[in-house]
Amino acid sequence: MITSPAFAGKKYAVLGLARSGLATVDALLESGADVVAWDDRDEARAKVAGRATLADPLAIDLAGFDGVIVSPGVPIIRHPIRTKAEAAGVPLIGDVELFAQARASLPAHKVVGITGTNGKSTTTALVRHILDTAGVPALMGGNIGLPILSRDPLPEGGVYVLELSSYQIDLTYSLDCDVAVLLNITPDHLDRYDGFEGYAASKARLFAMQGPGRVAVVDYAAEMAHRVLDDAEDPMIQFISDVVIGDQAAWPALQGPHNAQNVAVATAVARALGVGEAAIEQGLRTYPGLPHRMERVAEKGGVLFVNDSKATNATSTAPALAAYPKIHWILGGLPKTDELDACAPHYAHVVAAYVIGDAGPMFARILRDAGKPVTESGTLDQAVRDAAAAAKPGDVVMLSPACASFDQFRDFEARGDAFRAAVEALA
Repeated sequence: MITSPAFAGKKYAVLGLARSGLATVDALLESGADVVAWDDRDEARAKVAGRATLADPLAIDLAGFDGVIVSPGVPIIRHPIRTKAEAAGVPLIGDVELFAQARASLPAHKVVGITGTNGKSTTTALVRHILDTAGVPALMGGNIGLPILSRDPLPEGGVYVLELSSYQIDLTYSLDCDVAVLLNITPDHLDRYDGFEGYAASKARLFAMQGPGRVAVVDYAAEMAHRVLDDAEDPMIQFISDVVIGDQAAWPALQGPHNAQNVAVATAVARALGVGEAAIEQGLRTYPGLPHRMERVAEKGGVLFVNDSKATNATSTAPALAAYPKIHWILGGLPKTDELDACAPHYAHVVAAYVIGDAGPMFARILRDAGKPVTESGTLDQAVRDAAAAAKPGDVVMLSPACASFDQFRDFEARGDAFRAAVEALA
């Protein structure tokens, strides 16, 4: 795990004992810190009992504490811990900030920070894969994979590639990224911010934390609309739209216009880190993709089956429909809206649709009104069978639901796993 002598003898409160909270407790204790920990769940508290002091930070005097570490899931804008910590003069921070403070004691390394509304996970994983391909020690963390403090430090010359949500950036104050990335900004999480501009300002803080001469890879539209670089200290700016990339058809797991942007970003980051063009191209060719995100799960009888279960709204489904010319589209679930407007520009790619779940009847009406053939399959298993029976060699059967999963599945991962199992069960 990542530890630091900078934490020795200090006193911290940790609120929330999910994966990142438990990793934080372990790292602080191993570093010689005094830790008070709390979670409302008995089973979570039991995991640190006997090692950390169990007490609710809202119920104790925080005077003299060096920090209160909260989970990114804690809505700090309205949570009482914010007022309590401010009254005591104690900073409210997250595990990424602790990583930033521990950097001085780690072997010489670089950090890439990647944020944006959409595409963070794919881009983070792609950068890590390109670095692996180039023989550069690298790991990814933050909002993806294992908690960053639970990872073993990289050897000298390594690169930490961090996916950073706005929630994590809100709790971070000293992360000086060698390369900071903003993929895009669209309205999201507005219940946590003072409007869209408040959300955009959170993303912009990633650049304000950079030292002079660092690299900023930025979406031009976001910069023009929100001036995200205004507080940055003389960065080397690379606009994503200016990055020249090669033949996207050569990268099987990176199809669609959204992945063209992800490729441009990963290419810009890799170049900034000194990776050669041959290694970049090899990394793009061999990138396997992330589960449930445009994941190629099988090819049967010349038909490709693609799992895009992570697409839980029409905006995230639209790029998937743009990626292939002949799609048998499986969609539906628990609807977030009553329309599919973002997908409409790509209906010409839809050979037929197969609707499932609560949204099935509504989506069937929308698509029939648009002139598309629709089968009301009801369940995912049946939709896979229906689509596979109709698809011809060269076609794609794609699960890209444009809905949440909770009407029929625990989460989008369970839905994607069920799609894979249904495809495997086909004759």
